[in-house]
Amino acid sequence: MENWQNYIGGQWVSEPETMPAISPANGETIGMLPKSSRETAQRAIAAARATQGSWAATSVWKRAEICEAVATKLDERRNEIARVVSLEQGKPLAEAIAEVTKAASGFRLAASLVMQMRGATMPAEDPRKLVMTIRQPRGVYAVVTPWNFPVNIPVEYLAPGIATGNAIVWVPAPTTSMCAVMLMRAIEDAGLPPGVVNLVIGEGATVGDEIVSHPDTNGIGFTGSALTGRRIAERGAGKPMLLELGGNGPVIVFEDAMVDRAAEAAARGAFLNAGQVCAATGRVLAHRDIADTFARRVVEIARDVKLGDPLHQGTTMGPLNNPKLAQKVREQVDEAVASGAKLLAGGKVRPDLGSDLFFEPTVLSGVTRSMRINREETFGPVVPILTFDSEAEALDLALDSEYGLSVGVFTENMARALSFAERIPAGIVNVNGASNYWELHLPFGGGSGTKSGLGRLGGMLTLEAMTEIKMISIHRE
Repeated sequence: MENWQNYIGGQWVSEPETMPAISPANGETIGMLPKSSRETAQRAIAAARATQGSWAATSVWKRAEICEAVATKLDERRNEIARVVSLEQGKPLAEAIAEVTKAASGFRLAASLVMQMRGATMPAEDPRKLVMTIRQPRGVYAVVTPWNFPVNIPVEYLAPGIATGNAIVWVPAPTTSMCAVMLMRAIEDAGLPPGVVNLVIGEGATVGDEIVSHPDTNGIGFTGSALTGRRIAERGAGKPMLLELGGNGPVIVFEDAMVDRAAEAAARGAFLNAGQVCAATGRVLAHRDIADTFARRVVEIARDVKLGDPLHQGTTMGPLNNPKLAQKVREQVDEAVASGAKLLAGGKVRPDLGSDLFFEPTVLSGVTRSMRINREETFGPVVPILTFDSEAEALDLALDSEYGLSVGVFTENMARALSFAERIPAGIVNVNGASNYWELHLPFGGGSGTKSGLGRLGGMLTLEAMTEIKMISIHRE
């Protein structure tokens, strides 16, 4: 059994204390991971600080070249990395391969965009002044990433950070740290100088807290839960932050919608990665006239899902990643049924498939606004359906949420679609498309005043967020 290591200052280093990596598909220990200390995180910060200045001074062309080289390494190792993702995270192999492919695209996108970053000249009241702006890296970035997309989500921060001249200390989720090591090996082998990216594996409350709160880190990137995001915002107060947090839909289906298309999109948004997606369907608001037809179609799709070992050919949905999440999903479904919701499909744990983390794709009707499954992010393969009778009621239900990440609106009335898109305080509204539609270069983030985050990931927006504008004036006599 392999002992996996941290990567600090260009060296693979072990830790005296370790913790097991557990396969969610069968509960077996598949590796031993370092359980790093605050002191280890501090050494990683020091290594990043020591190299950041020289990396910032490196030609943009060279930084872009290394990002391209990382993409090539990821392409070459796609199947190898994807297998580890399936083994440790639990998603089907086909989804894991798609994730690694997208991660390579993320490095290529950063390489392309960094060549297009611009400063500006600005007029000054004093005619003797020439005023210009330039963009510079923020310095040492603290990056904390989740387990649901353990390769691609880190790349959303690492690639722009590398390209723009930052140094990074990265703490991945403990339950997918083997995936992080696989990505780090590709980055190292692409020729990145020692200290530019440092990987520290351990518990978030220890090493994650250390890197976000330490005075020698200059910026924070985090994707994860709203609760942890709030804690990070408190501990890292005063630092620039990118916080991509949770969501809970909704997907709104009006009476004039193409019902089959809406059902397929909602099901895809709920069952992809076993629902472990921040932009997942979350909840569905369906007009009463079409709610039954919509529900029947989603049930048909749910019954076609092949739940099983993520490494087996033909599997289309694997287990949930960890026991804490599985318990939450079970509780939300059971509480909804006990409160009057109707279970149309699924709703059961399938330990016969290998572990208690396998949960059937589930469809619920008769959900009400007070139910926990409507009010909280489920993060599991569940489609809860609420009904409405009017546009006003639909809007009221949509607004009655603490989240504001992504929304789907299905209607043939574009005036109505645009009205809802403008009035719902979400960062993303997809009309006649799944709530989880997104591309790497597009803005991604939560609406202001919601629990869904701060700032925007995606394309040039991430590169700009990981740099700062410096104004330079030159006095001319």
